[in-house]
Amino acid sequence: MKCRRIPFLCPSLLLVVALAGGGPAFALGGSLPDFTALVRQNGPAVVNISTSAPQEEATADNRRDVPRLEMPNLPEDHPLNDLFRRFFGDQMPEGPQGMLPQSSLGSGFIVSGDGYVISNYHVVKGAGEIVVRLSDRRELKAEIIGSDPRTDIAVLKVKADGDLPVVRLGRSEALQVGEWVLAIGSPFGFDHSVTAGIVSAKGRSLPNENYVPFIQTDVAINPGNSGGPLFNLDGEVVGVNSQIYSRTGGFMGLSFAIPIDVVMNVYKQLRETGSVSRGWLGVLIQDVTGELAESFKMKMPHGALVSKVLPDSPAAQAGIEAGDVITRFDGRDIATSSDLPPMVGTTRVGQKIEMDVIRGGSKRSLVITIGQLPEEVQEADAEPAPPRPDGTTEIAKLKIGVRALTKAERTELELKGRGVLVEKVKPGPAAAAGLQPMDVVVQLNFEAIDGVEALTAAVGKLAPGTKVPMLIQREGSPMFLALEVPKQ
Repeated sequence: MKCRRIPFLCPSLLLVVALAGGGPAFALGGSLPDFTALVRQNGPAVVNISTSAPQEEATADNRRDVPRLEMPNLPEDHPLNDLFRRFFGDQMPEGPQGMLPQSSLGSGFIVSGDGYVISNYHVVKGAGEIVVRLSDRRELKAEIIGSDPRTDIAVLKVKADGDLPVVRLGRSEALQVGEWVLAIGSPFGFDHSVTAGIVSAKGRSLPNENYVPFIQTDVAINPGNSGGPLFNLDGEVVGVNSQIYSRTGGFMGLSFAIPIDVVMNVYKQLRETGSVSRGWLGVLIQDVTGELAESFKMKMPHGALVSKVLPDSPAAQAGIEAGDVITRFDGRDIATSSDLPPMVGTTRVGQKIEMDVIRGGSKRSLVITIGQLPEEVQEADAEPAPPRPDGTTEIAKLKIGVRALTKAERTELELKGRGVLVEKVKPGPAAAAGLQPMDVVVQLNFEAIDGVEALTAAVGKLAPGTKVPMLIQREGSPMFLALEVPKQ
């Protein structure tokens, strides 16, 4: 075997390397999946969803999946101009009686032969008439059985003569990162478009989406794919395509799907009761950083750190305290704070659950009765009052200036006699921990701070060179910081 000395491997050497490594020889071909049978078998159960609504009811929300693309700068007589104007034009002429024409808003899939369809809530939000179009060009009117904005899931029902094609459902829990997945949908109104990629990550937490551990993929998803199914290579639906991360409005390599395990829990509740009931603890939580783990005397950062316990909540009744780190819930480990809300949300209301927490460096078990998530969860959203120009006390060891809170400020901030207001922060240990002016120090090294004297005393007890937790309230939200005590 003889190869030229060039920066490429000859085929025979590539084969030897692949076999010696024990892995598949991708460069020799035949190792990429063939999706044709999967699409042929499952495509008929994927539907296009269109809606129409009175002109006055058409909002940015229920038209947000209508394409809004800039047309390329082509010569006036270019033959592609008609195509771009037809599919991507901004003008939407009104239909009769002030109605908008049908606009392809999204996708969905049929899960039962009697006509139940799953899609995204944002696809049908505010819709008047809903039309479901099948791959055989049948158009069926649909009604909304129920919807759940928190998971962005909607359940529709259509009536049809004869059997309807249905998808097979899989288990999103069994998905592995790196596994091939495929999406079928109607991006920009192009029915039954197929795109494929891999699972990039699992259990992703997105802003304002606490109850969905999203599946992240690199499958090309664009406006119109919303509500469509995500398949594994066995032809089973493992997720519902819901969101993309984009600076342009189009696909940029980050797509997010709602796990089918979450979807089917919501689907069953909507079919049975028309609403969704979720478990609730009544705590505000944050991640445990390396610095916080050290301050809590933990060997490594993990779990969900409780920064606030809401009054009269299941957590308060079970004895959970601010500063507890929840490490296990119903026998399942909590790696990060984002793991906890989906576990709690899918737990039956009224069920008794055992939780492991770390409190003051010691492990203990608590039993909590899961409550029902209220429609409006209590939030501490008050902002601190402006500081007074006098009455500031310097805490030299931390390089900060603080003052007592007035009675009105404590009431506004719901602090019930605790906390001191930070007015000044100079370069030093508190600044390094992230403390800012207008923060309220509520707790230091597990000691409640009810005034300036209490803070001074707590600081005096700190051992030099250690890290301790400091609980603060910033713009109404509680948060733990890891404070490194100066060695001198």
